[in-house]
Amino acid sequence: MPPTADPDPSKLTSCLQRLAAGDLSARDTIIELCAERLRILAHRMLSRFPNVRRWEDTDDVFQSAAMRLHRALGQMTTESPRSVIALAATQIHRELIDLARRHAGPSSFAANHATNLGNSGDSLSDAPACVLADAPEPIDSLDRWTQFHDAIASLPAELREIFHLVWYLNADQNTIAGLLGCSERTVKSRWREAREAVRAALDGHAPE
Repeated sequence: MPPTADPDPSKLTSCLQRLAAGDLSARDTIIELCAERLRILAHRMLSRFPNVRRWEDTDDVFQSAAMRLHRALGQMTTESPRSVIALAATQIHRELIDLARRHAGPSSFAANHATNLGNSGDSLSDAPACVLADAPEPIDSLDRWTQFHDAIASLPAELREIFHLVWYLNADQNTIAGLLGCSERTVKSRWREAREAVRAALDGHAPE
């Protein structure tokens, strides 16, 4: 992630303190401080939703996720800059899942056009434990991608965070270990557990 994409920790901390004291206007400043990071997250996460990116662009996802984050900041206590970014990633994920469900519906425009399917670069070949056989038919593929992202959303928080960092953001395990303040062995263990949980949720059938 480019250094300029990272919000100033001291400014973000100050905003969080204002928010905790009841100053809801601090949410606007938090969104401004995190805007570039949010946009980068939206772009990268959108690339992992082949049944959404055919119909939606980064700016649309960014705007909707920013509104979700604004609401979420008023409904919960967020104590650290890292927790704000995690919350932002969660809001982007929820927006993308909602869009995936919309485009996966049997009467949707996407479900009735074969061009909505991703290319070979969208397969799970870079996530070994998720690679499984038998490519489904087009509409089933849309449903499978939606189920896949739903399964990620239902993971326990620490596993979901690992999956976000590895799958959506392509972060390496050494970087993740430094970010989370744990060992690479712990990262590997959580990543393996997360993959197995997602695979089990899909009954062993990965989307293509």
